[in-house]
Amino acid sequence: MYDTTQPPERALLVGIETGRELWQTADSLAELEQLAATAGVEVMGQVSQKVSEPNSRTFVGKGKVQEIKQLTEELGVDTVLFDEELTPGQQRNLEEALNRKILDRTGLILDIFARHARTREGRLQVELAQLEYRLPRLTRMWTHLSRQAVGGVGLRGPGETQLEVDRRRARERVARLREELKEVHAHRELYRQKRRREGLPVIALVGYTNAGKSTLLNALADSDVLAANVLFATLDPTTRQLQLPDGQEVLLTDTVGFIQRLPTQLVAAFRATLEEIEEADLLVHVLDITHPNAEEQGQTVDKLLGELGLGDKPRLVVLNKIDRLFPGAPSGNGQGPHSDGGTDWSAQVSADMELGPEYIPVSAQRRWGLDVLLQRIQEALSASWQPMSVLIPYGDSELVSLFHEKGRIESEEHTESGTRINGRLPRRFVPTFSQFKS
Repeated sequence: MYDTTQPPERALLVGIETGRELWQTADSLAELEQLAATAGVEVMGQVSQKVSEPNSRTFVGKGKVQEIKQLTEELGVDTVLFDEELTPGQQRNLEEALNRKILDRTGLILDIFARHARTREGRLQVELAQLEYRLPRLTRMWTHLSRQAVGGVGLRGPGETQLEVDRRRARERVARLREELKEVHAHRELYRQKRRREGLPVIALVGYTNAGKSTLLNALADSDVLAANVLFATLDPTTRQLQLPDGQEVLLTDTVGFIQRLPTQLVAAFRATLEEIEEADLLVHVLDITHPNAEEQGQTVDKLLGELGLGDKPRLVVLNKIDRLFPGAPSGNGQGPHSDGGTDWSAQVSADMELGPEYIPVSAQRRWGLDVLLQRIQEALSASWQPMSVLIPYGDSELVSLFHEKGRIESEEHTESGTRINGRLPRRFVPTFSQFKS
């Protein structure tokens, strides 16, 4: 009986070092190897080159191209995987020079997203991102036809015609996908409007891929969102309801993980996740404190949030997987959905690590520090509330009820003109009461 399984692709990794990178080249290539493994690619080796600027034609220098060519033959490599996004011209030139499949970091991440997309919205977003990435690169599929002729002769035949057909079909598909995503986004916006009317605060979990966001969501909300030790295990935003220690109901949303050099096509396509972050009253940045590149990962998330215009949002930083640094179990029975045996353990760890008040050590997997995290979320939400003094006409008594339900009353007085209330409101409700300010 014959084995019909396909052997894994074998790849050589290539990176450059200009001296301006946030990440060390070796660390970035190590992450690229992990991405390759997630996509089912076997890495046979890696090379790097120090340059002031990438070569405009082949990304790396001419001599390095020859070195790569020799290595691909020695190692039996099918694919050469570059750690940055290549231009269509660079990709085409490298394919001709190396006679191997050329893939860059963007193409690899898009492939991983395509494998992990589960919902209709996720699949639409990934397909749109892939098409927009591939459209300017369609010409490379037909280079073998252009070699059959010299000059313009032969280039006006079936190959060129088919290329134009492929381009037109791709553009038509892009247009259809955008229309379908508009419908999905419209439906999601209706859900958001309903959520706004209900007035539940939104907390968004953000962080580097594989930092433990889904595990934390499961631990806090007693849910069963997929949590796996692979990059980009979950792509679609997932929301669960959660009760804070004072009884307040909030919505906790898990979002797609960030990564360095996040492809621009994905930033545009995954608008739903970004909108969830924009809607949030508070961001909880989950950081894998045990990762050797924890500092770089944190800086990458900060940089991406800043580029998205979200750098000023209120934020807490959760230092996850702390049990690997402090393996001793906290005191207490550890029972219940959020029990960690009290705050003594968390306070001791914070003191030992000299953490500021914005950092909360937790172990999502072992459920350590969760009570402290919930308390800090509650305090952060309360601190973001806005003082309001309003005079509500008696004809709008439903707004008085709304203030009681969603806000904090400090004083209330019934006057001839209506009900005067002094108190605090979540910022999302301020516009509702602005016309009644007194």
